[in-house]
Amino acid sequence: MRQMMTYDLMEALRNTNQWLGATALSMSSYPIFSMVPNPAFQWMAAWGEVTERTFQRMVAKPDWGIDSITGEDGRDHLISIETVVERPFGDLIHFNVQGRDEMDRRVLLVAPMSGHYATLLRSTVRSLLPDCEVYITDWHNARDIPVSEGKFDVEDYTLYLVDFMRQLGSDLHVIAVCQPAPLTLAATAYLAEQDPEAQPRSLTLIGGPIDPDAAPTDVTDFGDRVTMGQLEDTMIQRVGFKYKGVGRQVYPGLLQLASFMSMNADRHSTAFTNQITRVAQGEASDRDPHNKFYDEYLAVMDMTAEFYLSTVERIFKECEIAKNEFVVDGHKVDIGAITRVAVKTVEGGKDDISAPGQCVAALDLLTGLPDSKKASHLEPDAGHYGIFAGRSWRNNIRPLVLDFIDANSEDPAARSRTKSKKRKKPATKLAAV
Repeated sequence: MRQMMTYDLMEALRNTNQWLGATALSMSSYPIFSMVPNPAFQWMAAWGEVTERTFQRMVAKPDWGIDSITGEDGRDHLISIETVVERPFGDLIHFNVQGRDEMDRRVLLVAPMSGHYATLLRSTVRSLLPDCEVYITDWHNARDIPVSEGKFDVEDYTLYLVDFMRQLGSDLHVIAVCQPAPLTLAATAYLAEQDPEAQPRSLTLIGGPIDPDAAPTDVTDFGDRVTMGQLEDTMIQRVGFKYKGVGRQVYPGLLQLASFMSMNADRHSTAFTNQITRVAQGEASDRDPHNKFYDEYLAVMDMTAEFYLSTVERIFKECEIAKNEFVVDGHKVDIGAITRVAVKTVEGGKDDISAPGQCVAALDLLTGLPDSKKASHLEPDAGHYGIFAGRSWRNNIRPLVLDFIDANSEDPAARSRTKSKKRKKPATKLAAV
């Protein structure tokens, strides 16, 4: 009951701050105050507008907002989002470009389950749609999943990925972003042993903690400092009566958000202060850079307690993936069993979450894979967000990933597809980081 009361208290505090912002905006915008030439009312209205929007976004799942793209034919093609596989804790969805033939490049984006929705990869999806058939994992908010659906930990997550890859077939290229990189690597190895014909053609790992000890960060240091008992006592709560998942033990998204914000508190504080100033001076807009970023950044979801705790214990503390000791459903996964899936790692030189060295460690685990099928890239000036959604992704990393996909694809089948150029060599060479 204590855990449930704490969960509801956090929601009450969030709701109160949203109400305070709405009240300040309404009161200071009262028409009679326009007769009083006092800028304090403008500043109060600006504070209220920014505060209300900030706390309102914390409980709303963002929309994908990808309505159409322009095709090679110069026409605008509408986008419909279709559910390919529906599961209790996450779905596999497809961005269907209406009126366009199926593309050569079939890409599965594995979105992180680290406190944000899959829509965090919206710009990644949008950048790939003109050239690829895009699928993505759409993880559900744990607070909305009834307790009767059972548990969901890192092993269940891995088996979900295995099922999604099997559903899409071997003519597939997988891109895992951040947190799911080690589990996607394990899922690929699991298929290599259990169902070799279902393996994807290539696997791109972007900024993931394959070996957290390779380059310590604040995230890894935190995992080393605290015990599992401390984490369970301080971070785990039970969903309150307001949601379908009432009673389920979760790591609340609001707590995760507080952790994210505290890592760069000065930068976030400055950003919100500047936004209040812009609103007061009439220089802000509904979709200005601040709102575009924070509408997504502040939208958080709960993770199941067992997934959060098993991630910390098995991926960060015990380093089971880095030691090649990961067990899934009683089966010890051997990453060395991957012998024909081309693997590329991407890291950001200024990544303060998964520092350079953590992701490229995957290549050393691939003892059965020839060097001709291994590749790596270090983007010197990119931070964590930039390597999959920022300018570095658009201008530098995305073209390299598409080249890597093409280099590890078979010739197109005899049907209408995109007119991308296919490379004859089997894979890019191993690059030094």
